[in-house]
Amino acid sequence: MYAVVRTGGKQHRVSKGDRLKVDKVAGDVGAEIKLDDVLLLGGDGEAKIGKPTVGGAVVTAKIVDQGQGPKVRSYKRRKRKGYHRMVGHRQEFTELEITGIQG
Repeated sequence: MYAVVRTGGKQHRVSKGDRLKVDKVAGDVGAEIKLDDVLLLGGDGEAKIGKPTVGGAVVTAKIVDQGQGPKVRSYKRRKRKGYHRMVGHRQEFTELEITGIQG
């Protein structure tokens, strides 16, 4: 059985046992969270498609890690003006392990 969930403005196809990195979700490592924004359920016979979400469907996950991704560097420059600037950013993420899908 699999599900398509929306978290952090992105959609992810998940099934039990999968690990995925999503935009930061509040919670401590080891905590259980529920993803109730389920867009599609499939795998057993015909797929259930939500309008916009599937009613009563919940995906449970365990927080495995909270961290930051690699540094992304951006260089800003204006030609012939002597202006240049280096900007860096590290995106925070949460690593989840899917523990169950109810629908």
